[in-house]
Amino acid sequence: MRDKAECIMRESIQRVMPGPAVTTALQNCKFSEGRLYLVAVGKAAWEMANSAVQCLDKKVCAGIVLTKYGHVQGSIKDVVCYEAGHPVPDENALRGTQAILRMVTGLEERDTVLFLLSGGGSSLFEKPFIPLEELQEITAQLLACGASITEINTIRKHLSQVKGGRFAVMCKPAHVNSIILSDVIGDQIDMIASGPTCGDSSTRADAIAIVEKYHLALSPLAQKTLQLETPSEVPNVTNTIIGSVSKLCEYAKDVCTTLGYDVTILTDRLTCEAREAGMFLGSIALAHANTSEHLAFLAGGETVVHLMGKGLGGRNQEIALAAASQIEGIQNVAVFSFGSDGTDGPTDAAGGYVDGKTSRLVDIDAALKASDSYHALQKSGGLLVTGPTGTNVNDLAVVLIN
Repeated sequence: MRDKAECIMRESIQRVMPGPAVTTALQNCKFSEGRLYLVAVGKAAWEMANSAVQCLDKKVCAGIVLTKYGHVQGSIKDVVCYEAGHPVPDENALRGTQAILRMVTGLEERDTVLFLLSGGGSSLFEKPFIPLEELQEITAQLLACGASITEINTIRKHLSQVKGGRFAVMCKPAHVNSIILSDVIGDQIDMIASGPTCGDSSTRADAIAIVEKYHLALSPLAQKTLQLETPSEVPNVTNTIIGSVSKLCEYAKDVCTTLGYDVTILTDRLTCEAREAGMFLGSIALAHANTSEHLAFLAGGETVVHLMGKGLGGRNQEIALAAASQIEGIQNVAVFSFGSDGTDGPTDAAGGYVDGKTSRLVDIDAALKASDSYHALQKSGGLLVTGPTGTNVNDLAVVLIN
């Protein structure tokens, strides 16, 4: 079953790689007579930019890739590549962003900015109104308290000079053609990488309500900045979504079917706490373990982790570990969960795999209390490792029953 899990993970990820989707999208693009500038931001930025440059008929005057550490896979003609921190922004994120802003300064109406966007851009693409150190602390608070990605990005947008449509405003009067790989449930464009090229649906009142909900500690400057409204409309932009978690679920279903499983997609909008999701998936396995068929249950989305200790892990590893206690001793079931980008939290793993033997090898309750799913799964041999994949369309959790 471990081999089948690896196959499902790798085949599904391969089918949501952005290269072919970017090529198809660009075939339908008509560029003006002016200059063409390329900007690619996010975990899939290098793959998207490389594909774009290879298929573009029009020469790129200049281009910049801004992606996560370890995600640049080589040089791209006429494009400068930067790597920076994720999920918390760092100095290199600010340097890469500043280089992009210099490149798009002074554009004319006949010019075009081809903006290739993928998840992770919220951390990587940043010019904050407040000091970087405070932004890092606020981001850490949001990640630790279990805030949803929509809540996190609402705060990020209102503290940033480039998010919430503000980057598109900086590109005026040039047109921005934005091609987007979605990592947000429901594909809400203004929340993907905090919407640098999209009018913002959130308001300052929304941001303030989130601060109050989670009792965030903010400086007077940050509180004052949240009073500024982001642009609600940015007319100089065309936004196109080319991939999402719903596609990941459909492709995974195809792979599972090929392997002989009868497949049910439970949801492509899983947004609860990671350990709750794991326990739920474990209960699904329990309910169907006595079967004469091969069954697979899929759940796509993006859960959250409420940190309880100082261990190491990620939301997909926590899903798997939480499921392990539910399926203890059952021989014909397995649960695994992975991030399509190949990175789960601040670890080198894409996710985790558990089966009926996992609970015999590790103390699950202790690991969950310490928020240390990584070392528990490392001990049980349950870490799923792919390395950076070049794509990013949320996560997928799978229950396999033989």
